[in-house]
Amino acid sequence: MAVPSSEIASPVAVHAGGLRVAVRLTPKASRNGVNGIAADADGGARIKVSVTAPPESGKANAALIKLLSRQWKLPKSDISIIRGLTGRRKTVLVSGDPQELAARLAPWLDKLAADRPKPRNMKETA
Repeated sequence: MAVPSSEIASPVAVHAGGLRVAVRLTPKASRNGVNGIAADADGGARIKVSVTAPPESGKANAALIKLLSRQWKLPKSDISIIRGLTGRRKTVLVSGDPQELAARLAPWLDKLAADRPKPRNMKETA
């Protein structure tokens, strides 16, 4: 059962020294990109990201950091993976002033949430 986008928690949380961002990474994808926000089984939310890099020797993690730094127009040195180095579910720390970062990422997150595909209507049988 799909959860309405208005009921999905934010993938971003304030953290001492910056923001924590929950991510679900798909390595070896056909293209690099941010694919929306998805609900987790535990009720949280994660930003879905795909990268073409393979999940070996930290290549996919480096590609994730590079992609997010371009999307958010931040230096790569301000973005680090603090949890999930070897898994698909990751927590990224964006270092800096939490208030400023939240204001900077809010329009990006709003656009991402608005771009979520609408559920298809089931064909009615009469």
